[in-house]
Amino acid sequence: MIHADPISIPTGAGLPEYDVTLADAAARFGPMPLRRIRSDPAPGAATEADLVRINEGGERLCELIDGTLLEKTVGNYESWLAGQVFELLSLFVKRHRLGVALLPDGMYRLRPGLVRLPDVSFVSWDRLPGGTIPDEPVWSVVPDLAVEVISRGNTREEMDRKLRDYFEAGVRLVWYVLPHTHQVRVYTAVDQWCDRGKGETLQGDPVLPGLTIDIDELFARPTAP
Repeated sequence: MIHADPISIPTGAGLPEYDVTLADAAARFGPMPLRRIRSDPAPGAATEADLVRINEGGERLCELIDGTLLEKTVGNYESWLAGQVFELLSLFVKRHRLGVALLPDGMYRLRPGLVRLPDVSFVSWDRLPGGTIPDEPVWSVVPDLAVEVISRGNTREEMDRKLRDYFEAGVRLVWYVLPHTHQVRVYTAVDQWCDRGKGETLQGDPVLPGLTIDIDELFARPTAP
C-alpha cells in the first residue's frame, strides 16, 4: 500500500550564512545532543573545504547544511546493516554494470552549501560525467538511490529535511532502513512511501529493476558457526 504525507516536511528558508548559534541550529535539526553540531567552525560559517578536511582527517563524518557541520550518528548495529545493504547492492550493480555504489563517506554536493553523505548510495553511469568516477572529494552529481539507516540519535526534523533535500536535488529513490522494527521505508517521492517488513521483499524498482532483497535475511543477525 502506498501512503501519502507520512511526515511533516519543514518548508522554512535555510539557515543564515553566518551568526547561527548552537541553539538556532538545534532548533533547526530537532532535539539532538549539541555535540553533533560542530562549533568549530562556528555554525553558519563552515565551508566545503572544512567538511573535506574533517571527513578526510579520520574524525566522525559530517554533512554540510547551509554553513553548519552536522555529525552523522553512529552505532555498530546500524553500521553492520549499512554494510549488508552495500554488499547486496554493490554485487547487483557490478554484475549488471549499472554504475557504482558508495559507502557512508561518499560526499554529494546536492546544491551549493549542501553536501550529504548517505549511508549507502548508488549512482548510474548516466549521471557520472564521462561515465567514470570523478577525482574530486565531493561529487557534483546526485545519486539515483540514497539509503539511510535510522539510528536512535536521528531526529524527525533532521530526517524530514534530509528526505526533502534528496528529492529536490533529483534523487529517484530513498530507502530509510529502520533497525528496531525490521522494516525498510521506501520513498519514491517526499509524500509517497510504503513499508517492507517481515516476510516481504525489497524491490529496486524503478532505479534497479530486478534487484530483490529478502527483508528477513537483511536483518538477520550473524551467529558463530
